[in-house]
Amino acid sequence: MCPAGTDADLGCADILNAMATAVLVVGETGKLLFANAAAEQLFAISRSVFSRAVIGSLLPMDSPVFELIEQVRGGMSAITEHGVTLDTPKTGKRLVNVQAAPMIDNPGTVVVSFQERSIADQIDHRLTHRDATRSIAAMSAMMAHEVKNPLSGIRGAAQLLEQSASDQDRELTQLIQDETDRIKTLIESMEIFSDTAPIKVEAVNIHQVLDRVRKIAENGFGKSVRFVEEYDPSLPPVSGNRDLLIQVFLNLVKNACEAVPRDGGRITMKTAYQHGVRFAMPGSHARVHLPLAVTIADNGPGIPEDLHDHLFEPFVSTKSGGRGLGLALVSKIVGDNGGVIDVSSQPGRTQFRILLPISKETEGQTE
Repeated sequence: MCPAGTDADLGCADILNAMATAVLVVGETGKLLFANAAAEQLFAISRSVFSRAVIGSLLPMDSPVFELIEQVRGGMSAITEHGVTLDTPKTGKRLVNVQAAPMIDNPGTVVVSFQERSIADQIDHRLTHRDATRSIAAMSAMMAHEVKNPLSGIRGAAQLLEQSASDQDRELTQLIQDETDRIKTLIESMEIFSDTAPIKVEAVNIHQVLDRVRKIAENGFGKSVRFVEEYDPSLPPVSGNRDLLIQVFLNLVKNACEAVPRDGGRITMKTAYQHGVRFAMPGSHARVHLPLAVTIADNGPGIPEDLHDHLFEPFVSTKSGGRGLGLALVSKIVGDNGGVIDVSSQPGRTQFRILLPISKETEGQTE
């Protein structure tokens, strides 16, 4: 319900629930008088729990949000603080802008709004990742043309020499063949970046994709890992390419399995519908709607902080001996499917969140 003193005819709750910004109304004693739908999603708490909660149960006692509330109660008008770290077991670590404002008709009551910055920042990340994959696309196309043909000639020559070589020299000709094969494999793994043909998209049940990935993991590289599923069963189909989406999540789950501890390793696969997640892409008047969120979270040691901003760039890897192409490929595929990928990490919890478009066949039924 709306806070006291508002005009019910205006549909206050409906208006606030339509907002992407999380809004809380905090009473004089700290009791939560109202929370909109975005606040429920942000704090991962149901409306019934909110109705019995106090602000102190949502945030750590040293949160700067409490200081903002007190400043407003002390006579200040609306006050905004940018770049506040919201770090709780429910929300994880997120960067938000917080605004607190008094309700004039209700002394002591404060309206607190949280605008998550990471959603807006994903536009820049997406464009950065796209530029990076475009660069490697041009390079891989050149390498495929200029290097693979000579490699075939080198390998063929080594095979001819092997026929008349001594046993000692055969070791060298075999070494030449093995090394040319290794280089060819590396080039072929990069060639996928140069594929600029549009992909075939269709309505995809994302839960079937995730189930397939989980079964592959449980019967292979993730045998010792505990998988936790937190799915929204009412989620509509996503718009994408099923095989490529399997490749994306298989890559992310495999990385997570390699990161978690040998004993007690846990991977959480979560889906959710996020209202109001739209992007105004630079250079276009169209707004991209990405309401379907899929999160792969693990309890590994986390990603080094100095790699956060470069994780999806080619040749950047957290693995010893890794080539750094896996996440660059994931970023490209997600972009090709019209989505956005983001990552947040701290010791004990790393999560990759992918936002995907809804299938056009069901889009009008869910908005």
